[in-house]
Amino acid sequence: MCWCGENICLGIRREYVILNATNGALSEVFTSGRLAPPLVVSLPSGELLLGKENIGVFVDQNGKLLPEGRICWSEAPLEVVIQKPYAIALLPRFVEIRSLRAPYPLIQTVVLRNVRHLCQSNDSVILALDNSIHGLYPVPLGAQIVQLTASGNFEEALSLCKLLPPEDSSLRAAKEGSIHIRYAHYLFDNGSYEEAMEHFLASQIEITYVLSLYPSIILPKTTIVYDPEKLDIYGDASYLSRASSGVSDDMEPSSTSHMPESDENAALESKKMNHNMLMALIKYLQKKRFSFIEKATAEGTEEVVFDAVGDNFASYNRLKKTNKGRGNVPVSSGAREMASMLDTALLEALLLTGQSSVALELLRGVNYCDLKICEEILRKGNHHVALLELYKHNSLHREALELLHKLVDELKSSQSEITQRFKPEDIVEYLKPLCGTDPILVLEFSMLVLESCPSQTIDLFLSGNIPADMVSSYLKKHSPNMQARYLELMLAMNENAVSGNLQNEMVHIYLSEVLDWHADLSAQQKWDEKDHSPTRKKLLTALESIAGYNPEALLKRLPPDALYEEHAILLGKMNRHELALSLYVLKLNAPELALSYCDRVYESMHQPSAKNSSNIYLVLLQIYLNPRRTTAGFENRITNLLSPQNKTIPKLTPTPSIKSRGRGSKKIAAIEGAEDTKVSLSSTDSGRSDGDADEYNDGSPTIMLDEILDLLSRRWDRINGAQALKLLPKETKLQDLLSFLGPLLRKSSEMYRNCSVIKSLRQSENLQVKDELYSQRKEVVKITGDSMCSLCHKKIGTSVFAVYPNGSTLVHFVCFRDSQNMKAVGKGSQLRKRL
Repeated sequence: MCWCGENICLGIRREYVILNATNGALSEVFTSGRLAPPLVVSLPSGELLLGKENIGVFVDQNGKLLPEGRICWSEAPLEVVIQKPYAIALLPRFVEIRSLRAPYPLIQTVVLRNVRHLCQSNDSVILALDNSIHGLYPVPLGAQIVQLTASGNFEEALSLCKLLPPEDSSLRAAKEGSIHIRYAHYLFDNGSYEEAMEHFLASQIEITYVLSLYPSIILPKTTIVYDPEKLDIYGDASYLSRASSGVSDDMEPSSTSHMPESDENAALESKKMNHNMLMALIKYLQKKRFSFIEKATAEGTEEVVFDAVGDNFASYNRLKKTNKGRGNVPVSSGAREMASMLDTALLEALLLTGQSSVALELLRGVNYCDLKICEEILRKGNHHVALLELYKHNSLHREALELLHKLVDELKSSQSEITQRFKPEDIVEYLKPLCGTDPILVLEFSMLVLESCPSQTIDLFLSGNIPADMVSSYLKKHSPNMQARYLELMLAMNENAVSGNLQNEMVHIYLSEVLDWHADLSAQQKWDEKDHSPTRKKLLTALESIAGYNPEALLKRLPPDALYEEHAILLGKMNRHELALSLYVLKLNAPELALSYCDRVYESMHQPSAKNSSNIYLVLLQIYLNPRRTTAGFENRITNLLSPQNKTIPKLTPTPSIKSRGRGSKKIAAIEGAEDTKVSLSSTDSGRSDGDADEYNDGSPTIMLDEILDLLSRRWDRINGAQALKLLPKETKLQDLLSFLGPLLRKSSEMYRNCSVIKSLRQSENLQVKDELYSQRKEVVKITGDSMCSLCHKKIGTSVFAVYPNGSTLVHFVCFRDSQNMKAVGKGSQLRKRL
């Protein structure tokens, strides 16, 4: 029997039971077997080892089986003693010693016959024979560890290392590291690569030692010097076959190219083995990476602090670190070099195992990959996306953009799988973050995609806040055919972002193209004023909608005998409305354009007076009345307008209007008597403009009567009727003016009626107000001898009094006047205080 906590385990006859010492309850466990007697042994952990024939079963304090397994002795033991970490059993013919760690291997056998009893002492196990006593003393743990390691029992040796006393922690760590390294090499040589890497990881050995097992991995050169004695524990240095900067030829794995071609199975097996080796290395490096990156980042932050606080503080810290054992190694040479070695090896292993997506994620995050080595590897493997990320991480934007442009060109030439994913839009996306840091580089490479995706490129310029003047000047120098397109797209997206100078430049670009087009057609004698090329349409739209250009400078560039529509728009910008309308009417023969021009001028005036707003239509009317006079000397008038002596631009002079009659009947009389004031074609001078000294040609004049009547009928509400009638010739029939006079008289009559109604309403309102005044004056106030002043509280008596509007409050007039004066004085003092 044996204590187990509050219970007692009993082996009675052929079965085991658990007795609760508190309440006396019994519970059966299992039978002990037929041949061997019951055996109950207490373990240091508080559990029990129960014997069943030649098997030792582990149970907890309540008798439940444990999943740790079972000890299989050679024979059924008579007694068992626990001497941690071993279980010593007395067998009929010898003493057997087994480990208490699964799978409970046999450690030692002591051949002694006639042993009657085993007894555990402090540091030994006593064996009692018939006529003698023997003691079994444990071999020192250090010697056991060495023996187990030499015999290849690495797991048992590692378990014994944990039993070393705490005061020997340094020795324990050294022995564990050495065993892990030897065990890792043993597993690596036998193809258990992942388990080998776990032991390399537990040994805390430098990654250069592990990477030396992979000659195919190219590593960057390092300035870190290692102490080989640290690796030469129990002969471990013999496994290190290459330094961190070189590769030994005898470690090169057998490649499939050196094997016989007939042995395909061996080649496949070798390839699989290499893949498993690399996968194990990837897992090892990923587990080590976090601490390496953390140290490298801290090192970079330390350098930034050094640069910020000055050289004195930096020198002090370097001295401190040197005294801590870093030797002559600079502060900036340790952690980042190791991180560079790790990340470079990890990237190569990922690419060799076909994990391109994982390699891409590595490059997109914080990494210290060696640029030269990784660039060469990525180029050879055609990993273009990863190479772009490598360039981007190292701020090599020019190299990245050149590669991206090359791939886009390959996409245009051949639809291959490699270049299928790259498009011009990718260049635009890459350039977006660079707008604020390197606008010149953005402009340089945006020229390559401006023609293929102009909208995205213009949006790049706008979102990146690149100055429009810089963009325009760069386009003018490197891509002049796209300058106008950029400006017009930019104007369409954000009109306020285009300055007046840029608008003027855009108009000049349009004009230059239109002049070249006109010159070509004129040379072929195919010029027609009504032809409108796309560029000319853009020019006309720009001249009408944009206000940031110089119309006089553009007018000087136009030919005098062509492009009359452009002439007219520019003359309108210069307020030369008569000349502009003359071009529309006489040169272009387009009355509709002339009428639209008048409408724009009329509507552009904010709160226009009737006198000025109607004058533009009268100017057009004068042109219709005097076409011959307007035509004469047209070119000379424009030349005089652009001459240096004539710099002032006179405003539009209104035609003298007829004095207001004041009554509707007088207006009708004026219309009927308009015949006396009509202006004939031979004597009128209303169409004469400033600086016009040309004379009319003799002969009967031509009047554009149809256009006159159309203008009057369509714009009767914008034209001063009296002035228009005065200008019309006396031969004009009244019947032709019905479409003009009819709505005009109706509007006049309507206004007269409306005014009459308003006058009547106001008179009625005046009468109502007077009636209310009279009713208010009829109010009666009764004053008695008891009536009191509400201010001084004295009787009113016969004094002059005042009544408040409510009709019941009475005050002395003197009191009322004094109160008003006091209020006025109080308001004045408050005002002075505020001032």
